[in-house]
Amino acid sequence: MDRHEFVGLSAEEAALAHLKDLRIQGRYGVRFLTYWFDEERQTAFCLAKAPSADAVEEVHRASHGYMAYQIIEVDEPMVARFMGGILEHPPGEVYVEAAFRAILFTDIVQSTSMTQRLGDAGAMAMVRAHDEIVRGTLERHRGSEVKHTGDGLMAAFPSVVSAIESAVEIQRRIADAEGTGRMPISVRIGMAAGEPVTERNDLFGATVQLAARLCSRADPGCILVAGAVHDLALGKGFAFRSRGRLRLKGFDSPMHAFEVVWRTNGS
Repeated sequence: MDRHEFVGLSAEEAALAHLKDLRIQGRYGVRFLTYWFDEERQTAFCLAKAPSADAVEEVHRASHGYMAYQIIEVDEPMVARFMGGILEHPPGEVYVEAAFRAILFTDIVQSTSMTQRLGDAGAMAMVRAHDEIVRGTLERHRGSEVKHTGDGLMAAFPSVVSAIESAVEIQRRIADAEGTGRMPISVRIGMAAGEPVTERNDLFGATVQLAARLCSRADPGCILVAGAVHDLALGKGFAFRSRGRLRLKGFDSPMHAFEVVWRTNGS
């Protein structure tokens, strides 16, 4: 996967550049699978099968001259899980699809003591009930499951709005089930957002780590999000409470965090 940064490139020009890549890719043993172009952020990401990064660069150099800012080796199934699938749109089609994703983690609070309290069978039933709720909200809010963590799930969303809506629905449904005694558990949620290729030269590396760290610091029943998520959701109808700057393992500087206020009428 490679990352491009532009100034003033249109969606039509991006589509034409991709078409030029396709016309000569065979000369270099490269096959471009798809690309994502974000006109607002002026970034593009190309996913290709190639013998080397140099081969990808040679195609770009010979076809249109737009050279990649970064090229990294990625696992295609992992890309598909993060991006919610790989759309192979018609060559030359003019479209805009951002590669930016919101990453969400859920975690069942005190899962070890839950097993001691409910027994293995009871604990597994709670995990399955949690999974059913989370997966249902992913389907309704365009989320994609990336992996199961044992006592939670990791998911990716095309926007922070859909991610927050899903997180709020998860907490409300679990709170309702807890209130009736069907699910004597609580869940914490952490969320961050970013583009697939970061300065750490990994697919969502820093974003995933930040979302996981925020999840671990969230209170039971809480949705804790990174500053970028808060900023992108301003004016979208959500309420937030600042949690200040938190020192998180793996990050040199304190990170600004916000709690999503989802409970209403004191509930």
